[in-house]
Amino acid sequence: MGARLISWINAARRDFERFPDDVQADMLRALTIAAEGGKADIARPFKGVDGGVFEIALKHRGDAFRVLYAAKIGADIWVIHVFQKKSKTGIKTPQMDVDLVRERIKRLKEALQWMTILN
Repeated sequence: MGARLISWINAARRDFERFPDDVQADMLRALTIAAEGGKADIARPFKGVDGGVFEIALKHRGDAFRVLYAAKIGADIWVIHVFQKKSKTGIKTPQMDVDLVRERIKRLKEALQWMTILN
């Protein structure tokens, strides 16, 4: 089996493009490893939602950057949510971001189901 495509929720892509260039490069390397069926050292399962969602976490110049992707929705690796973590205390992902990930996954599954029906 060849590499899977990396697909993006539009809002996640826009947020990603605001990351520093070297952060983007490291994150894209980790996503490419996922698309090839592996898991980068900077990726780990994301506990906030049902299985198949992973978080790529990267520190850069004192800031924390996150990319959340789904590996089990459709044929592609889907980048669901991207953010710069603002909190200086604790490593827990803010509930607002967890809720947003859940909502985007729900909408993505619905959209892919409609695309399957229409094809």
